[in-house]
Amino acid sequence: MLNFFQIIGKALMLPIAVLPAVALLLRLGQPDLLDIPFVASAGSAIFANLALIFAIGVAVGFSKDNNGAAGLAGAIGYLVLTEGTKAIDESINMAILGGILSGVIAGGLYNRFHTIKLPEWLGFFSGRRFVPIITAATMIVLAGLLSVLWPPIQAGINALGEWIINAGVLGVGVFGFLNRILIPIGLHHVLNSLVWFVFGEFNGVTGDLNRFFAGDPSAGIFMAGFFPVMMFGLPAAALAMILTAKKSQRKIVAGLLISIAFTSFLTGVTEPIEFTFMFLSPILFVIHALLTASSMAFAYLLDIHHGFGFSAGAIDFFLNLGIAQRPWLLLGIGIGYGVIYFIIFYFAILKFNLKTPGREDDEDISNHDHQQVIPGDKYHQMAFYFLEDLGGKENIATLDHCATRLRLKINDLSKVNEAKLKKHGAKGTMKLGNTSLQVIVGTDVEFVANAMQDLMNNKHSAS
Repeated sequence: MLNFFQIIGKALMLPIAVLPAVALLLRLGQPDLLDIPFVASAGSAIFANLALIFAIGVAVGFSKDNNGAAGLAGAIGYLVLTEGTKAIDESINMAILGGILSGVIAGGLYNRFHTIKLPEWLGFFSGRRFVPIITAATMIVLAGLLSVLWPPIQAGINALGEWIINAGVLGVGVFGFLNRILIPIGLHHVLNSLVWFVFGEFNGVTGDLNRFFAGDPSAGIFMAGFFPVMMFGLPAAALAMILTAKKSQRKIVAGLLISIAFTSFLTGVTEPIEFTFMFLSPILFVIHALLTASSMAFAYLLDIHHGFGFSAGAIDFFLNLGIAQRPWLLLGIGIGYGVIYFIIFYFAILKFNLKTPGREDDEDISNHDHQQVIPGDKYHQMAFYFLEDLGGKENIATLDHCATRLRLKINDLSKVNEAKLKKHGAKGTMKLGNTSLQVIVGTDVEFVANAMQDLMNNKHSAS
C-alpha cells in the first residue's frame, strides 16, 4: 500500500510541474503587472482544466515507460468518467480527484495491456492502441458505479475539507506538520494534492491553491506559512552546518550547501537540505516539522494569505504579491525563523556531534577510490559511480525518479554502499521494505537517471 501511494505521489509530479509556468502566465497578464489579457487567459485556461491535465499527467507518470499512449487513455478515461456520471447525477463533481483516479486507472491498464496481441483480424488494435479502448470501456462501467457510490464519498470529502479549513490555526498547523513529516516516505505529495487542489470551493474551483489564484479572499492559508521556513529557516540551517563543519572541509561543504540553500530560498525546493539531517537526527527533523507547523499557525493568526504555483520560494513570493494579503509580514517572520533555525541547528550539531556534511570521521571522508575518467558529462560521471555503489546494474530491477529522488527496486540491498553513494553526490538514501531504495540527488535528478539508464543500456562504457 505504501509503495502504491508512493507511485501516485511520483506520478503527481508531472502535472504539478506545469503549474509554475501556468501561474507565471496568469499573474503576468493581470492588470497589476503587465496587463496583457490574452496572456492571463492562457494561464487561466490551464487552471480551468487542471483535472484533465492531472488525468493525462498521472497516467503518463503511472505507466512503466511514461508513454504518451497512457496519457491519451487518461484523457479519454477522464472525459468518459466525468460526463458519464454527470449524465446520471448532475450534482456529482469529482474535480481533481476524478483526474487522478482516471490517470491511475489508465496508467494501470496501460501497464497491463500495452503489449496485448489480438486475433489477426483485430490486429490493428493490438498493443498500445488497445489501451484507450479498454480504458473507455472500464470507465463506462466505473461511471455507472460511481454515480451511486460517489455522492456520499463527495459529501465526506467536502465535510473533511470544511473541517480542516474551519479548524483554523489547528488545521493549518497540523497540515504544516504532516507536510514535512511525510517527506521521508514521499507521501506529502498526496496530502498536498488534497489540500491544494480539492478542499474548499470558490466559483466552481476547488483547493487552496486553485482558489488563491481564482481570487478567493479566504484562500492562501495553507501556503503562506511555508515562506518563512523555505526562504529563511532552512537556509539558516545550512549556514549552521557550514559553520560547524571541520575547517579542512568547510570550503567544500560551503560550495555544496550554499547552492542548495539558495535553491530553497529562490524556488522553495527543500529536500536536498532536509535529507542532510533527517536521518542523522530524527529529533531535529521532528523539530523542523514542528517549526513549520508553528510558522503556518503564525501566518494564520496574523491573517496572512499568500500562495504559490510551485513552492514557497522568493520567485513565487514576489510574483504573487499583488494578490496576497499582508505578505510583507512574512519577511519579518522569516528573519525570526532564520535566527531560531540557526541557533537550534548550530548547538544541536555540536551538542550531539551530528555527522552533518564536513563532520564525518576522517576515514569516512577520505578518498580511497581510484577516480576513473568516464565518457560523458558530470551526470554520467555520477551515474557511473552510483551504479557501482548500488551493486552494479545487474542489482537494479527498476529505475525511476521523481522531482529530487531516484526511486529504485534493488535485487539485493546488502550490496548497496550508502556511504559511497553520499560520497559520490547523493544527499541521502532511504530504504522502504526489502527491495525499495530511494537516493536523494536534487533537482537535477532527471539527468542523473537518464545517464544511469544510458550506462545500463551500454550506450556508454561502464564496468
